[in-house]
Amino acid sequence: MKVYVLSKEGKPIMPTSRGGRVRWLLKIGKAKVVRTIPFTIQLLEEDRKYYTQEINLGIKPGSKELGISATSEKEELFCASVKLRTDIVNLLSTRREQRRARRSRLRYRNVRFINRVKTKKPGWIAPSIQNKIQYHIKIVEFVNKILPISNMIFEIAIFDIQKIKNPSISGVQYQEGPQKDFWNVREYVLHRDNHVCQHCKGKSGDKILNVHHIVSRKTGGNSPGNLITLCKTCHKDYHEGKIKLSIKKSKSYKDLTYLNIMRDRLYQELLKRYGFIYTTYGYQTKCDRISKGLLKSIDIDAYVISSGDINPLLSDTIYCISQVRRHNRQIHRSNILKGGKLKKNQADYKVFGYRLNDVIKYQGNRYYIGGRRSSGNFNIRSLEGDRKLDISYKKLRFMYEARRLFMYNQRRNVTPIPPTSKAVGIHGV
Repeated sequence: MKVYVLSKEGKPIMPTSRGGRVRWLLKIGKAKVVRTIPFTIQLLEEDRKYYTQEINLGIKPGSKELGISATSEKEELFCASVKLRTDIVNLLSTRREQRRARRSRLRYRNVRFINRVKTKKPGWIAPSIQNKIQYHIKIVEFVNKILPISNMIFEIAIFDIQKIKNPSISGVQYQEGPQKDFWNVREYVLHRDNHVCQHCKGKSGDKILNVHHIVSRKTGGNSPGNLITLCKTCHKDYHEGKIKLSIKKSKSYKDLTYLNIMRDRLYQELLKRYGFIYTTYGYQTKCDRISKGLLKSIDIDAYVISSGDINPLLSDTIYCISQVRRHNRQIHRSNILKGGKLKKNQADYKVFGYRLNDVIKYQGNRYYIGGRRSSGNFNIRSLEGDRKLDISYKKLRFMYEARRLFMYNQRRNVTPIPPTSKAVGIHGV
């Protein structure tokens, strides 16, 4: 495992694998621990000049997960897979519902349709996408703080979603979508389903047709792929829980849309900060990965992007980083108790000395505080998905306080290497 080293001035220098020397420096007071994951020390005395090697940083952007890898000519120095938040849309939709309820049911005011549109500045993007861009940049900044990065290689992802849906599309067809000549989405959905209930196929005899959201409109939206035709009888029975629908929402291209929007903005932001960004494309990453005989994963793709034509030794440690919420800003719960009392939605800052996402040790393993109760029974979890409920706080051993925005863990690199590149061509696409 690598130990990352900072100079006396706080600038990153080359990491080391000499654990014995690191322990000796800490013991005699010539270095101090800056962070535990990844383990980083800072030198307090410098008696010689340090030299750095050329280090490439490969960035594999994504809408749900980000891959990042730093390599030198000989070995991979840092490898991480970062899980990004996917709950932004749901949280914003919930806030919008509560605001509308407060403005209509609790206290009425006239509707103002354009009160927020005027505040959007040129270049505005949705908050869910802005959040992903910000945390891509934060992870890149973090790696630059612990390693002396020389070059940065950014993979550009370009997706033609209309071509994915219809491989034969060409020319003017790009301007003529499937809803051409239809007045609205509802008329298109009814025509697509031949004006027949998609559950009973007309057996109920009800001639009144409704358009039903397969996934809640709150998160699924009003796209035709999330809408089906149901007769009024089946629609009512479904919402009363009398029937179940076997129809699933059509394939979503939301992640590809996110990447198309993020691509240019993220590249420009990185270019503005560092000024030395090289680009590559997904097909080049795929060809290089197959030629090196590696299976597909986001951290392996980042390694291929950063290493290029050379084959440095893979790191034996992969850092698993997960983005988390910093605060829960909702003070009270939406449902009101008997007597008109509001139930508090926020726990105390510390419960029995523990904060949310604090790192603890339980039965020899590292966990994070997931839920706290005044009774002293906590819920704990790991980044790998292991959850344990109702654990007494007396059985937990405190390690260190929660990070502000990310949870860190590390695991051994067990990436399988197939015997031939032909086998990778089948499974590594």
